[in-house]
Amino acid sequence: MSTPANTQSWTVTGMTCGHCVSSVTEEVSEIPGVQEVRVDLDSGLVTVTSDGPVGEDQVRAAVEEAGYSLVG
Repeated sequence: MSTPANTQSWTVTGMTCGHCVSSVTEEVSEIPGVQEVRVDLDSGLVTVTSDGPVGEDQVRAAVEEAGYSLVG
């Protein structure tokens, strides 16, 4: 039996183009357990689907590695 997916969202500031979206997607995708990352450039919303809860500190570190900031 498969574990239901866990979905969480955060807002990222500083993204201005498709390359920004790619950078954030790539870094967040490397977090263990992450299955899918969706980034909306207009709103800055990053939605992460994973096989368990992902810590905000992990997402913040990944977003900062990409060169952007997590709101909050």
